[in-house]
Amino acid sequence: MSAQKAIPVVLRQRGDIEILAFVHPGAGRQIVKGSIGEGETAEAAALRELAEEAGVTGARTSGRYGSQEIEGETWHFVRVAPPDLPENWVFRTEDDGGHIFRFFWHPLSQGTDGNWHPKFRQALDFVRASVS
Repeated sequence: MSAQKAIPVVLRQRGDIEILAFVHPGAGRQIVKGSIGEGETAEAAALRELAEEAGVTGARTSGRYGSQEIEGETWHFVRVAPPDLPENWVFRTEDDGGHIFRFFWHPLSQGTDGNWHPKFRQALDFVRASVS
């Protein structure tokens, strides 16, 4: 069985539909993603990862967009409605010795350039197709 990953899909509409994304200091632009623990649902993992990687608490899930195989992993895309979030912010994670992630909103209508990690280009294509 492939590794199971949860992706909290946080969207907002400001003219264009935008997705919450961040810059990883060593791996480019990404969206939040993390492993689903033993006995954990994709929804619970998505909320946990959003808190651990972005510092966002008080969010709720509202279903799934579906799943896709990406590089030998099964990614489960979970709809997440967060509390109001700022235009951008910085969050220091506790995992892997701590990283500083810079969060921003990426318009789904925009393509992804070489600054995006390749796995996440595939993920954004899946989200674009799911919300259109």
